[in-house]
Amino acid sequence: MPEGYIDPKAERAVRDVWRQRAPLVRQQTANVLSLQNILVRNTGVRLSAKRLHAVPLEEGERRLPEPAQVLAVPSSLAVWHCLGPQINTLEKAVRMRLKHTPADEQLLTVDGIGTLLAQTIVVETGDIGRFSPGGNDAAYCRCVRSTKLSNGTRKGQGNGNNGNPYRAWAYREAAPFAIRCSPQVQRFYQRKQRKSPWMIARKAVAQKLARAGSDLMRALVPFEVYKALGGGRAGGGVGVGTGEEQWGRTLPLGAFPPQPMPEGLPPDGGVWRRLCRAP
Repeated sequence: MPEGYIDPKAERAVRDVWRQRAPLVRQQTANVLSLQNILVRNTGVRLSAKRLHAVPLEEGERRLPEPAQVLAVPSSLAVWHCLGPQINTLEKAVRMRLKHTPADEQLLTVDGIGTLLAQTIVVETGDIGRFSPGGNDAAYCRCVRSTKLSNGTRKGQGNGNNGNPYRAWAYREAAPFAIRCSPQVQRFYQRKQRKSPWMIARKAVAQKLARAGSDLMRALVPFEVYKALGGGRAGGGVGVGTGEEQWGRTLPLGAFPPQPMPEGLPPDGGVWRRLCRAP
């Protein structure tokens, strides 16, 4: 029988404290959405979370016309203001007890991963040596398919929820920030989105980040977006040659600068004639 992995006792304590932050953050988000919905339905004004946090209780009561609706605002604001300090207390406690490792520095080089997500990944991973290279760590993050194939035909599906939900959450949270901050990741996401829904395209970005994060923690090297996204075509560079040569050799985006567009129509018309001709 295969043996399971149990974290050391000291690391388990830090991990359990860090896991208590997740339900508090979910409750805080639920309170924010509830307050926003109440104000939108009754006043037509939608406040951002930052502005809503600065609204005093008296102003929140003044915005709503009905006395029964007024009771919902102070209670939700009170719970929201109470959750913030508790979340900050947990974060400070984890920072004091968590030892800084070289894996943290390498994870911080990944687009979309900040301090909180890097600490979550390190705490939930434990010993990276227990994962064999080649994508098994990404499967532990719930970022791969569990499809059973026979001669190219789908015969069933396994349990896709096998894995660590906290690591899966961390990489799914990092995916939108990576799409927003990295032009190469954004091109990869748009290419995937043309063929599949946006949820699957975002999950594909999370899978690439999970594979890259595993390699970075094992080899202790900085993040390289072109290698993480699978060569020039996926990363937005220009592939050279065919087959293995095309994926192994890439050129940067500025290798071929755009040529100036000629004035007027080309001699044979072409697509410009079809676009510019009168109906």
